Amino acid sequence: MTKLKALLNAAGVLFLVFILACEPTTHSSKNAPGIDISLMDTTVNPGDDFFKYANGNWLKNAEIPSDRGRWNSFDEVRDVNSKTVLEVLEKAAKSGKYEPGSDQMKAADFYSVGMDSLLAEKVGLDPIKPRLDMIAAIENVEDIQKYLSRLETYGGGGIFFNFFVIPDLKNSKEMAAYLSQGGLGLPDRDYYTKTDTKSVDIRAKYLQHVAKMLQFLGDTEEDAMAQAERIMALETRLAEASMTNVERRNTPALYNKMSLNELGQRVPSIDWPTYLSDLGVRNVDTLIVMQPKFMEEFELITKEVPLSVCKEYLRWHCIGRASEYLNYEVVKADFDFYSKELRAVEQMRPRWKRVIGMTSGVLGEAIGKLYVEEVFPPEAKEKATAMVANVMEVYAESIKSLDWMTDSTKTRALEKLDKMSVKIGYPDKWIDYSTMEINSDPEKSSYYDNVLAARKFDFEYELNKLGKPVDNTEWGMTPQTVNAGYHPLYNSITFPAAILQPPFYNYMADEAVNYGGIGAAIGHEISHCFDDSGSRFDADGNLSNWWTESDAKNFKERTNKLVAQFDAYEPLDSVFVNGEFTLGENIGDLSGLKACYYGLQKYLKENGRPGLIDGFTPEQRFFLSWGTIWRAKYKDDNLRTLINTDPHSPGMYRANGPISNMPEFYDAFDVKEGDALWRPEEERVVIW
Repeated sequence: MTKLKALLNAAGVLFLVFILACEPTTHSSKNAPGIDISLMDTTVNPGDDFFKYANGNWLKNAEIPSDRGRWNSFDEVRDVNSKTVLEVLEKAAKSGKYEPGSDQMKAADFYSVGMDSLLAEKVGLDPIKPRLDMIAAIENVEDIQKYLSRLETYGGGGIFFNFFVIPDLKNSKEMAAYLSQGGLGLPDRDYYTKTDTKSVDIRAKYLQHVAKMLQFLGDTEEDAMAQAERIMALETRLAEASMTNVERRNTPALYNKMSLNELGQRVPSIDWPTYLSDLGVRNVDTLIVMQPKFMEEFELITKEVPLSVCKEYLRWHCIGRASEYLNYEVVKADFDFYSKELRAVEQMRPRWKRVIGMTSGVLGEAIGKLYVEEVFPPEAKEKATAMVANVMEVYAESIKSLDWMTDSTKTRALEKLDKMSVKIGYPDKWIDYSTMEINSDPEKSSYYDNVLAARKFDFEYELNKLGKPVDNTEWGMTPQTVNAGYHPLYNSITFPAAILQPPFYNYMADEAVNYGGIGAAIGHEISHCFDDSGSRFDADGNLSNWWTESDAKNFKERTNKLVAQFDAYEPLDSVFVNGEFTLGENIGDLSGLKACYYGLQKYLKENGRPGLIDGFTPEQRFFLSWGTIWRAKYKDDNLRTLINTDPHSPGMYRANGPISNMPEFYDAFDVKEGDALWRPEEERVVIW
């Protein structure tokens, strides 16, 4: 599911609610935790900067750890959660309950080998030598094809292009095979094309990094730098032919179904039937090519770029993509560029955190079963489901009352909402890892070899779905993942167990806090089915236009106003948020927050209003909870990279942006004209 998430998923946040009846009296936060008022800065006018008002003292006192380029509420939870996952795994390994070769022991073995730093130093670069030998033996384009297919079967695709399997965008009941752009060493195409001073500097340092990595393979400094320049030229061609982040949000443009014959006419250098056969693909006569222009550029490269340069490119990506799993010298070089240079991270995370993260990634549901048994009470599913149902009711009421949407489109929207499936806590059925081969013998294994084995399993697991009905019950997230998401092809929202904990949810807190946290996040995920990308899919998850022309025009007018608002945010000198790139998440924040505000009002009407808590009304605590979950500090280079690559706006704008459009916030904090967050009524965005 990794590639699918990168292409389509819109990640967000979720929180769990535990409904408490409150007497109408005045409380103190000692009795009703949920907002730590000591982290606020009440000297700030909430109408000028609500982010600082809610988080000012946290911002003054919190320090970004040396192994991070940013620090926020999610990072705080993930840091604690990593320790929990490790404890759960170690407990299982020592319990004697699990047989050798069981899924749980495979996870323990994978972690153990990954933690063996002496073994990593002993084997050095030996684990990648078979791939280097394959590259050295390449004599023609046919050999490149064989190498690429071999690479793909071990989950190492993305060299030149990606192959993967997900549901057909226009037939969500059928799995389809896809090709997409790939092959870049820098995080995004814009790093190759921008001409500002910082981008030019990054490219120069990238050249040095590539050259340094090639020297680990025995190349001289002079020869390595010459190779790096040729590799950069090749990757620049790939980048210039790639779609931008904004262009990739236009989902219909990604759907280009081609027969193998048609693809062969456009890209004849690859024998596509043989390529697919080498991958293990059978009875497939069409592929969905997401970026035809990119594939055509690849064809030109095979004809115009010397074979020797293509081999240099392959050697670089061989060591570059394996570097995290090799000896310390190589790991450190990878860290120095991708983390220290691009994200301003001063120090590597401890080895155990890196390895437990990888273990959780490749054997996620094996660990997930252990995690759920230890930390997630069964009744939590029921309570979270009730909260989702309540928020969905508010959405339905909102859709029915829209004055800019016709009845026919409203009917389709309500149908989509009604058909949305909800996944909370953990899956009802677990992945079977019995065919994954993890070697724990220190004389025969290595961390990298086990990573390859895990990736091979994942590739075969996904490939095995071709020709079979789509399983809408699959998650794509593990229970120990501190996140949540909406899946447009399944029309489903997913809330893993790990996000259902403080500070996002606290069963002892008043409902205003939980609605501002879990509720707004649930609303955020629901809203993704109606954002600029999710709204292109119908109730069954098919790419289909269910909008009238006038409704689509009205929707576009409203979202354009939101784009303009976020385009104006300038977190660094001459570095602006990209309102088009972040639009889906910004719609989710605005619409989700509004829906949950009225969900809270519905709850208060049915259960009674509490008195002031710490001097704040329920409405004020609702917005304070919202502001609190987006607390964040960034180092400049990290923030710059996030703006280039992350479809989410920085935390301060997620806290302040949506509320600047809400008269409900104005009423709660007496925001007036002249306050920085105040917008004239005609400039406020209302979508759902």
